[in-house]
Amino acid sequence: MSILEELQIVLGSLPAPIETGVFSEKAPDAYMVLVPMTDSFTLHGDNTPLVDVQEARISIYTKGSYTKLKNAVVRKLLNADFTITARQYIGYETETGYYHYNVDTAKYYEFSKEE
Repeated sequence: MSILEELQIVLGSLPAPIETGVFSEKAPDAYMVLVPMTDSFTLHGDNTPLVDVQEARISIYTKGSYTKLKNAVVRKLLNADFTITARQYIGYETETGYYHYNVDTAKYYEFSKEE
């Protein structure tokens, strides 16, 4: 499983639709966009990675207060064993009327050279 697939599952029950990369439909009053950030292997003495660390950004857009949705996202991530690496209020976008807030997250996946 990838972080993007797992985020869709974990956050899918929230009252804001989720898309990856860009929101392609007509935007509702609240929605989220997942943006993949990095994939990395942790270093090991024998140069054989055992863990694949995947990171993604969850951009929250809402025309109302972002606080309730942000808190719900954070709770769901922590309950699903995600690591939250950053949270940041980006600002109010006057041209669209949306508040924008980012939550950066990481997940550690066991890695095997065998398929």
